[in-house]
Amino acid sequence: MKQVSAIIVGAGHRSMLCASYARSHPDELKIVGVADPNEWRRKQAQDIYGFPDDMCFETAEALADKGKLADAIINGTMDMQHVPTALPLLEAGYDMLLEKPISISEDEVRQLLKTTRKCGRKVMICHVLRYAPFYVEVRKRVKEGEIGDLVSVMTVENVSYHHMGTCFVRGKWNRRECGSSMLMSKCCHDLDLITWMKSGIAPKAVASFGSLMYFKPENAPEGSGTRCLVDCKIEESCDYSCRKHFIDQNLWGAYAWQHMEHEDQSVGNKIRSLKEENPHGRCVWRCDNDVVDHQTVAIEFSDGSTASHNMIGGTSKPCRSIHLIGTKGEIQGVMEDGTFVVRHPDARAGHEYTEVNVDMSMTGDGHGGGDLRLVEDFVRTLRGDTASISSTNLEDSIYGHLIGFGADRARVERRYVDIIE
Repeated sequence: MKQVSAIIVGAGHRSMLCASYARSHPDELKIVGVADPNEWRRKQAQDIYGFPDDMCFETAEALADKGKLADAIINGTMDMQHVPTALPLLEAGYDMLLEKPISISEDEVRQLLKTTRKCGRKVMICHVLRYAPFYVEVRKRVKEGEIGDLVSVMTVENVSYHHMGTCFVRGKWNRRECGSSMLMSKCCHDLDLITWMKSGIAPKAVASFGSLMYFKPENAPEGSGTRCLVDCKIEESCDYSCRKHFIDQNLWGAYAWQHMEHEDQSVGNKIRSLKEENPHGRCVWRCDNDVVDHQTVAIEFSDGSTASHNMIGGTSKPCRSIHLIGTKGEIQGVMEDGTFVVRHPDARAGHEYTEVNVDMSMTGDGHGGGDLRLVEDFVRTLRGDTASISSTNLEDSIYGHLIGFGADRARVERRYVDIIE
């Protein structure tokens, strides 16, 4: 079986995580180069994987100009860079594992699909939840017809207060002009799960409502300031204290300290940073954020079935839930709990329905164990093996994105949007 060679493009957290599969499975995947404008990140990748200096590039374009130097690309660039970096590399002959969301616009998604078809390349999208054991088992049962034909799909994502504050209020996804909407940045996983459960049946139309309701200046508590550690009188009691989030708990430190990745990261220097230039030191009610903090999406499919997704930011518990109702039963569960329930009607005297609990073991990571399973499937696909039930090829992943782009237009324009295949 052939070893797959790959080059990292955009050596950030997500692509480096995917690339780590090569360290545990060196017979299957070998990292042979990197392209990133940041010299420190290029050197970090080179130190880990031991490739020579002439396999380090500042841009995807510089890499593409050299022709095909490996089998595949692991593209973990920022959202707005996905398609501009992908196109020249596909033209150069590479297959690609591409971070989600595919792009920041519907036109770019369609352009990427056109180029992929023209070049005859394989592009898989990092919809890692398809590979989480919880969702794999749910999908298998739907595919086998255990609950009949799907009539309704309902999903919810509760974005915890510390995740919301870090990424979508203080952080680099807090403004629409920075790239994707919050729905596409945070919930393209969920929209993809909906279309996956519908087994390729095309979405027909979408409507959506939502707004920035809570994280704005008029809701700032009395005594709050502009920066937590500078002029806030209630920092010690505030749940959004940057000291609590990034010093005491450090739950999302990978984002808060990203600009300091090759600097002194002592506690003293971190506190100085939060007091001065670090955007994560700002009061969550006095940032420059404009993305929604809650949104509801309603979808109609071509077979007449419907689906809904609710995204709520600032919740106490981070979790994703799913409820599928079919013509012969239903499935309901929460991924983080690791269990779901299968129910069937039971009209016998003294009964209303039967209920079976399915317990799925969890691996402990935030994507339910899906990250490296996705990379494994990508490698197996390039080696010629049969793709798994979770396969995230580009054509299969587009429907969820079309729903997301349509939902954002529907929300802003306050109208019902038809989805064109």
